[in-house]
Amino acid sequence: MNPYKEFVSKYASLVHEAKSYPLGNIAQPSRRDVAGNAPKALFFAPHPDDECIIGGLALRVMREAGMNVINVAVTQGSKKERQAERFRELQNACNYIGFGLIATAPNGLDKVNVRTRLEDSGYWNECVEVIADILVANQPRVIFFPHEHDWNSTHIGTHFLVMDALKQMPAQFQCYLVETEFWGQMASPNLMVEIGAEDLADLVAATSFHVGEVERNPYHLLMPAWMMDNVRRGTELVGGQGGSAPDFTFAALYRLQKWSRGRVEKILDAGKQVSRQASVANLFS
Repeated sequence: MNPYKEFVSKYASLVHEAKSYPLGNIAQPSRRDVAGNAPKALFFAPHPDDECIIGGLALRVMREAGMNVINVAVTQGSKKERQAERFRELQNACNYIGFGLIATAPNGLDKVNVRTRLEDSGYWNECVEVIADILVANQPRVIFFPHEHDWNSTHIGTHFLVMDALKQMPAQFQCYLVETEFWGQMASPNLMVEIGAEDLADLVAATSFHVGEVERNPYHLLMPAWMMDNVRRGTELVGGQGGSAPDFTFAALYRLQKWSRGRVEKILDAGKQVSRQASVANLFS
């Protein structure tokens, strides 16, 4: 008998069963209040739901380092008839997980992509100013945003929007940069962060508040499998080719750098793996 048949069948059965679980309408997990003077981490989300799907490190930063994590809703999706509803779903998701929320515009920014950057500099510069104003007002210690090859046009556009806004900041401004991945894998991540089962379960539940999106495509149910594959990839991409896997079940991959003196600075000489037992606060001190 092939013992892996039961192993694989149980995965399939669990995903099928979870399709009957509630979407949203889940009691909030317990959490401590964020101090009024806590350092801020801004999560620049291309779409509502990205803050939950790729927010594993942001959640650990909030829960373990006491940072004030604020989601910046760069867009509210491209379907105008869904934008108001998507923002309400986003409010519910952020309220569940404990993130703050900033809207960039009444219906979010529009046409955030490389084509706009190249062909409509006037509108693009207005969007850059919106992001720069948010950076000035919040003075974050850390910012999260997609890497430049994250496939989806709005994810890639958000990368360049944030980078262009950073270039508008005063010379003395500095913060840590955490580039995220979802649609397109990074060729050279330098940080693998373990995401514990409890944190991941809360991220899955928070994603389920984006009801319209997960009814269309059940992103939330596939997050555990994706984060398991991140351990496979991260073991060698971050730990070094031929390296041994850490004792992680779930992980998220990132690229950690720093913005200082008007440019990006490398701060890790080698890839870094962060377990649940390690302090994520040490990454940003």
